[in-house]
Amino acid sequence: MKDKKRAMGRGLGAILSAESKASVNSATDEGADKFVGNIMEVSLDDIDPNTTQPRTYFDEKALNDLAQSIKSLGVIQPITLRKEGNRFEIISGERRFRASKIAGLKSVPAYIRLVNDQELLEMALVENIQREDLDAIEIALTYQRLLEEIGMTQENLSQRVGKERSTITNSIRLLRLNPDVQNAIRSGQISAGHGRAIISVEESEKQNELFSKIVKHSLSVRQAEQEATLLKNPKTEVTKTKTQLPNHFKKAEKNLADILDLKVEIKTAANGKKGKIVLDFKNEEELEKILSHFN
Repeated sequence: MKDKKRAMGRGLGAILSAESKASVNSATDEGADKFVGNIMEVSLDDIDPNTTQPRTYFDEKALNDLAQSIKSLGVIQPITLRKEGNRFEIISGERRFRASKIAGLKSVPAYIRLVNDQELLEMALVENIQREDLDAIEIALTYQRLLEEIGMTQENLSQRVGKERSTITNSIRLLRLNPDVQNAIRSGQISAGHGRAIISVEESEKQNELFSKIVKHSLSVRQAEQEATLLKNPKTEVTKTKTQLPNHFKKAEKNLADILDLKVEIKTAANGKKGKIVLDFKNEEELEKILSHFN
């Protein structure tokens, strides 16, 4: 399992030097470009929890489970820190920080925020997303940072990077996959298309089952999607109705599913002149989420 661990911050893996700790605090300081938008290893001893953290309870069992995962796979998603003099304050990722301590790590990969670095960070992240050597998980992490740290909407992000909103939504959903699956995507063992098929299955046990089947039998993305359909509807076979849906309806169905992050089904009459859209939701919260898109 440890063989699959992927190093973060290529070319920047060293612990921050004492000189850089002391001299770089603002985006206007010399050497700030080494921080902004990059991943660096930071000693756990130099990190302080955020005193304004709204979350005060951390489930002990969940932390221990995460610590075990970190021991095997490392910290998959870097935490985000703000530099305060020679210290670093957690902006996001306190669970990963606490679990890393339990796992016995000495340092963690982190994104570093500096005073007044907003514009620089946005430029660095947008430039990073254009690189050709990024894997699907790195792309998803960058999209997530632009949304959460820069405060972009998906519409703004779509315009900024020249991608459809559904593409961005689809990408970010990959971050819900468990670390084993994310690492398999990063290493090229499976594709992002396989990951999307896996994430379409709700239960984690079934996700693991599908992931194992994909790897064991070298399933294509199409085969993985069919297996996912069977796992979601075990009493029914994959019907031919789905494959007979006109291409423009299939595209509309997929785009709606990506935007709403829900299962969407378009059904048409035999003559194709009329039909209906079926949206599945599990609770009132999901219904409100659907309705918000039409307000």
